[in-house]
Amino acid sequence: MNDLPVYEILRSASRDWPKNPAVYDEHGVMNFGELFKEAEEMRLQLMRLGIKEGMGIGVMAANGRHFIIGIFAAVGCGAAVMPMSPQLKRAEIDDILQEAKLHAVIDDRSSIQPLDTIETVIPLKQGSFRFSYTHIHESVEFAPFVHQPAFIRFTSGTTGKSKGVIVSHRSVIERIDAANLGLELGPADTVVWVLPMAYHFMVSVILYVKFGAAIAVARDFLAKNIIEITNLHTGTLLYASPVQIRLLANDAGQEQMPSLKKAISTSAAISLDVCKAFKERFNLDVSQAYGIIEIGLPMLNFVKSAEHPEAVGYALPGYTVDILDEHNEPLPNGSIGNLGIKGPGMFDAYLIPPTLRKDVLQNGYFLTADHASKTDDGLIKIEGRSRSVINISGLKVFPKKWKLYWK
Repeated sequence: MNDLPVYEILRSASRDWPKNPAVYDEHGVMNFGELFKEAEEMRLQLMRLGIKEGMGIGVMAANGRHFIIGIFAAVGCGAAVMPMSPQLKRAEIDDILQEAKLHAVIDDRSSIQPLDTIETVIPLKQGSFRFSYTHIHESVEFAPFVHQPAFIRFTSGTTGKSKGVIVSHRSVIERIDAANLGLELGPADTVVWVLPMAYHFMVSVILYVKFGAAIAVARDFLAKNIIEITNLHTGTLLYASPVQIRLLANDAGQEQMPSLKKAISTSAAISLDVCKAFKERFNLDVSQAYGIIEIGLPMLNFVKSAEHPEAVGYALPGYTVDILDEHNEPLPNGSIGNLGIKGPGMFDAYLIPPTLRKDVLQNGYFLTADHASKTDDGLIKIEGRSRSVINISGLKVFPKKWKLYWK
């Protein structure tokens, strides 16, 4: 394995498919060769500015090539990278920087300036990045208790109450290799992208680059535009939230998306009515995906999306998914209990307080905080969030909708 295997993913893609489209966005088309060239030039510039192993850097950009270039350039310096949404408010940015103690931030000018000072501007062929150091000195090493940290993400919110999840280079590779056993993407595929890249990068964009799939970035999530970009670039996979699936299902037009092979709904629960309406409108089943920052993508529902669109699916190869009792022991099929998962690509540690994965797992399982059930053939259904469960005469009642954190 190379010293910085996440960065080597892009280098390898540029060798294997140099002329293949990598990104379609508002600037046009960029192939893998061009994507690597720009990322490499920016990586060298960041290193000249002092970014190196042991540092943490935030990357804030709009959906598109700039985000991908910035992420790969930063991780290629050996720094741990925090993807940041351009929709963050200044107070939220301040909280993130205070909690994560990043050394620097780069942004593509698509939103507010994240720091008061600008050290320099890094030009791109189209646009540029602002580069700024924070007050954290380079002698303060980022997460020294993790070997080769590649990314940090917070589980929810932007304050100290959230958990900073650290994922190493090795874990990133493990989780995207495992995820593609289910997704089965390759150079012939184009993923229609409508989700925020800042929240869906490790098991999405990096995976697409590794396996040569193109990314077609929609300029917004209106149904008309999603249909248009899908047909323009012969999209084969749609990744979307229930909101976008619903908008598409309610579209009053007649235009189809004949190239689409799969439609995945993620981030939150989706109603049966929306799945049915989407199937009637586009003659394609909606498949749910269960993703979580600490693990990646352990479950997909491609197999029974027609019969059970409300289910999050089956465990992908390499993962063990069980329903656990209060002692973290597997319950019989059909029971409702705590959802526990074992498998490749798990997070390496929490940032504050520094907590290694081995000290978080229970009986080898990561506990997701979801309550779920499993059928005899292994199909998983989410029944509710653990913190929302109410016991009434021995029965579990879930008054709130469950929520997933796909990463």
